[in-house]
Amino acid sequence: MSTEKNALAISLFSEVLAADQMVRYRLSRVLPKGMEISHFSVLNHLVWHDDERSPAQLAETFNVTRGAMTNTLNRLDWAGHIHIRPDWDDARRKMVAISPAGRRARDQALSAIAPMVGEVIDNLGEDRVRETLPILRQLRVQMSDKPKSN
Repeated sequence: MSTEKNALAISLFSEVLAADQMVRYRLSRVLPKGMEISHFSVLNHLVWHDDERSPAQLAETFNVTRGAMTNTLNRLDWAGHIHIRPDWDDARRKMVAISPAGRRARDQALSAIAPMVGEVIDNLGEDRVRETLPILRQLRVQMSDKPKSN
């Protein structure tokens, strides 16, 4: 890779990582007490997909280990935000669904986040945000590709 291309790559990833760190910091400050970003992310995913998921599917979706997902799910279950049941077709697996309390918690979190997100969109401008989203999506998809083996 050329020096100029290398510098561009470093700048891109430095900005993405810095933005990720700042978003996580600000989100963690406005989420309802006791809710972590991982909790909100799982609840939001379950609402958007509106059906059950296995812990393995959730771990793959969020690119975390099954152990990390199990920890998050145990905390959400303890809080009453999800229901975990055995898979009727395969007793070795479990299935996860959001509970009514989980939907309320997710909605409460969205209400807490909305002013911060609205401020960012107002400051950047809706058109610039719309222009940026496809690039960020493409970067995410490209980075989620499994490494090719030689």
